[in-house]
Amino acid sequence: MLDDRAKLLLTTLIERYIEDGQPVGSRTLAKSSGLDLSAATIRNIMADLEDLGLIASPHTSAGRIPTPRGYRLFVDSMMTVQREQLHMQAPSSLGVDQPQRVIASAAQMLSSMSQFVGVVVAPQKSSVFHHIEFLRLSEKRVLVILVSPDGNVQNKVVLTQADITQDQLSEASNFLNAHYSGLSVDQVRERLRSEINSLRGEISDLMEVAMAESPSADGVADKDVVISGERNLLAVSDFSKDMDSIRRAFDLFEQKNQILQLLDVTGQAEGVKIYIGGESHIVPVSELSIVSAPYEINGQVVGTLGVIGPTRMAYDRMVQIVDITSRLLTNALSRPK
Repeated sequence: MLDDRAKLLLTTLIERYIEDGQPVGSRTLAKSSGLDLSAATIRNIMADLEDLGLIASPHTSAGRIPTPRGYRLFVDSMMTVQREQLHMQAPSSLGVDQPQRVIASAAQMLSSMSQFVGVVVAPQKSSVFHHIEFLRLSEKRVLVILVSPDGNVQNKVVLTQADITQDQLSEASNFLNAHYSGLSVDQVRERLRSEINSLRGEISDLMEVAMAESPSADGVADKDVVISGERNLLAVSDFSKDMDSIRRAFDLFEQKNQILQLLDVTGQAEGVKIYIGGESHIVPVSELSIVSAPYEINGQVVGTLGVIGPTRMAYDRMVQIVDITSRLLTNALSRPK
């Protein structure tokens, strides 16, 4: 537990560091905090904060900088919100009708307002199938062709435990098309669990494998991620001085599946969440933090959006940018057509 003086000094140190990116010394803290304390007292408090792992002293400077743990305490306990100012800056709507364009506009809005990277995980494509076909490729290798009601075709090669003839594959296709067409893959799985005993062994094994390999509501295979403003990080002094950091950040953006996994964590919770690089395995690049929130269509959470930026960023402002964009995207996608 920190007393009021220590909390104020930590808050002041983080705010100054966010503002100019330079280690903060005792004299600067004395002037900026407004506390009538001697330099020796401030140094003692800073030493206590350092012992607690909330701040650290770089080798090149006598000043202190926040640690991930310090940022976390600041974010959780001391963050101030400036709703009115940000609401005046934010547009009243995203202004387009097509869902894909709305999502792209949301990513651009996040990037423009934050001056960092805007990310939106698009809603999952429909997993309802209209027609399914199995084609034997070779021993124990089968091509699954899944056609959705809107004509979208997905192909997947699956491995079976036993070799299955093309006649048996055709029989399985006919059975699924006759009994399960129009259902989602998840619904097919549930039906198969209750009916599997009534099917012949080869067909039941095949359908279990096929359904296990097909996209589901809790996977990321059919999701897409829209990223805007990656180059904004090149203007951040924290990265421009360290090419290894910027390389790791761009590697993350190229591996979209990793971003999907990161942002999917927040889709399971309500409201804005903050993940600070270096404090856990969730954010693999220690110099980056993620502020994210889920968005909905007609009351159902369908995706996640957020801002990816340097650990040294104005979290109070990012929270409001993400919150506002989440609400705007929800409203735009939920409007009656």
